[in-house]
Formats: sequence, structure tokens, C-alpha cells
Amino acid sequence: MKVLAADLGGTKARFGIAEFADDRPKFTLTRRYASADFSSLEELLAQFKADAGDALSGVAGACLAVAGPVSDDGRQARFTNLPWQADAAALEQILDIPVTLANDFAAVAAGIAVIPAEGLLCLQPGTPRSTGVRLAIGAGTGLGMACIVPTEHGFNILPSEGGHVGYAPADNLQMEFAAFLREEQERATAERAISGMGLISLYRFLVTREVADMPDPLASDDPAAAIGTLALADPHSLARRTVAIFMASYGAFAGDMALALLARGGVFLAGGVTQKLLPLLQDGTFMTAFNAKAEHAELARQMPVHVVTAPDIGLQGAASLAQRALAMSRA
Repeated sequence: MKVLAADLGGTKARFGIAEFADDRPKFTLTRRYASADFSSLEELLAQFKADAGDALSGVAGACLAVAGPVSDDGRQARFTNLPWQADAAALEQILDIPVTLANDFAAVAAGIAVIPAEGLLCLQPGTPRSTGVRLAIGAGTGLGMACIVPTEHGFNILPSEGGHVGYAPADNLQMEFAAFLREEQERATAERAISGMGLISLYRFLVTREVADMPDPLASDDPAAAIGTLALADPHSLARRTVAIFMASYGAFAGDMALALLARGGVFLAGGVTQKLLPLLQDGTFMTAFNAKAEHAELARQMPVHVVTAPDIGLQGAASLAQRALAMSRA
């Protein structure tokens, strides 16, 4: 069975055509695009169709993972950080195959559910429970989240917009940052603090209090990437201090969500910012904040925490969801 998978983020769009071996997708073709180069999802999909050509022959169905909320029937979606809508019926007209829409982190969760151990890096071994809920969470262009609930017949995936809860400052400096966010935006949400755009906002906030780095990473075409690169290179830079505060907020949020769900099956960190800043994610700041849960600190320490290092986990998960949708339609 051949399927089409897509992982459609606010910054990049990834497509792949996959066949399955041992319930894991093997991609025979992949393509990447900059989301900003297209005015609509239909225009992007038409471009991919033209580029893929005959490789689409024999594809039985598609799952497009969208960075935003998806309707319960998987037929409508709205992108959070792009002015795009997704309508499965319209996309089926372009592709001539059944199309399912899924939240992007639901796709990440589907990939995590079948990922081999070598695709993970352990930050905290914890005491895993095979029947426990697993939490997929990750900072990238936005802040995504989804749950994996084991069942006797496999697993169910619960999408979430948990990244849009209110930002919870842990100290006075973070309280001032939250006020800074509220002055510029309607709400100070977790995503607006813990994401690529959050990294930029945090650096801009710190510049109002401290000496900026030179050259100025905010002058870059990609300020978030420039802040990350400088932070990795110079431990004395304002960029490094920015990332340290960012990791404390990220760890606290991940720990809070893990407690909310009792994620005894493990917490799995994904997302572009997560992977690009991996050396600083491992320095202890993230895990200290994750476990700083007062009377529930021991419970937090029992939860396994892993970083997803497998490439294109969202694309792999979307392929798995496409296969599952086709199997259900034929049952």
C-alpha cells in the first residue's frame, strides 16, 4: 500500500510518498517547501503534485498534518500561524484520492507510538509504565502537544491545543516577560513564550534590560535561528542567557502538562527548536524546571523524558495515520 503524507508547519512543508514494511513507513520520495512561498494550501499541493509526477501513481490515500486545530471528522482545518484553511474535499479534487486531515502533533504522536528506541535520546529514565499515557510536546514555529493513550488493540491519539494555555511565569523575571508579551499581544500564552517566536520575543525583552549581542541576531533574516546559533557558540552572550530562560520555561510547561495527564508512559520532546538547541536542552536547566513540582516533585521524576531525534517524525506519523484511515475505510 502506498500513501501520501504531509507535515505542514508554519515555516516548512514536508511531503512524502511511503510504502509500509513491518508497520513502519519507508519513503520512496520526499519534498520540502517553504510555507511562505505559497498563498494557499491548494497552491502548495498543486506544486507538489507537479513535482512528484508519476511517483503518485498507485497512491491509495493521503493524510495531511496541519499546524492548527482540525475538525472532529478530519475534513476541515485552520492553520494557527498561516492565513490558510484546509478543506479535505477541495484537496481530494486536486489529488483524486481520499484525504484525511490531522493536527500536526497528532501526527508526531502517531510517529512516536511506533518509533524505534534508536530514534530517542533519554533525558530522564523515570519509571515507565507500558499502559501509561504518553505525551508528545514540542517547541518549533509554535508549541504543539498531543497524547497517546494505549488500548488493548493498539493506541488512540488525542489532539490538543495545550500550547495555547496561559503562560505561567515561575519567577519575577518571567513575570516581567509575561507583562511584556501582554503589552504587545492579546494574551501571554505558552506558545508565545515557548516557541521560535517566543525565543525572539524573549531576546527583545532582555535587550530592554541588558546589553545586546553584536552582531544583532534580530537583524538576521531568521532571528530565532541566529539567537540559537549564537547561544550555542558563545556561553557569555545574551543569546545564551535567553536560551537558558527559555529552557526553564519549556521544562516547567512540559512538567505541568505531564502532571495534568499523568504521563507515566513518558514525555517525548519534538519540534525544530527542540532539536536545534539539543546541546543546551541537555545542560540540566530543562529537567530541573520539569521536576520542580514541590510536593509532586517525586511524581515528576518518575516520568520518563525523551527527545525525539528521528528525522521527519511528523511525516512518519502522517503516513501511519493515512494507512490507519485506509484500513478503517476498508473494514
